[in-house]
Amino acid sequence: MTLVLAAEPLVACADAGDAQCRAVQRLLLAERGPFILPGPVPEEVDALLSARVGAHARRGFFEDLAARRFHVERLTSRDVPQLERIERQYSELGLGLAEMAMIVVAARLRCTRIVTFDERSFRQIRPLYGDAFTLLPADG
Repeated sequence: MTLVLAAEPLVACADAGDAQCRAVQRLLLAERGPFILPGPVPEEVDALLSARVGAHARRGFFEDLAARRFHVERLTSRDVPQLERIERQYSELGLGLAEMAMIVVAARLRCTRIVTFDERSFRQIRPLYGDAFTLLPADG
C-alpha cells in the first residue's frame, strides 16, 4: 500500500545510531509501497543527511532515488490553494512546506498512511481525504 514519507524517518533510517533507525527499516522492508516523497521532501532529506550523517548516506539516498525506490510527487500550481488553506487552518502548528505537501499529496493519492515522527502535528490535522492519518511507525 502507498506510503507518504517525511524526511526525518528517512534520515533516521540512514543513521544506525538513531534510536528509531531499526523501526523505520523494518517498516520499509515490510511494505511493498509505492513509497512517495512529496516534492520538497528530497531536498530536506539531502540537507539533513549532509548535516547529520554524511556524504555516504547522501550517496545512498541518491542511489535509492535513481533506482526508483521512491517516487517523487511534485507540487503543481493547482496545489497552491490547498497549501494556503492548510497554512491558514493549522497556522498554530508551524507547518513547513514539506509537511503541507505531505497532506496535499496524500489527498491526491487517496492515501492516509504517513511515515513521520511528527505525531504532535499530524494527530491534530484532518486529512483532505479520509478521516485520520495513520502515522507510521507509531501506529504500526
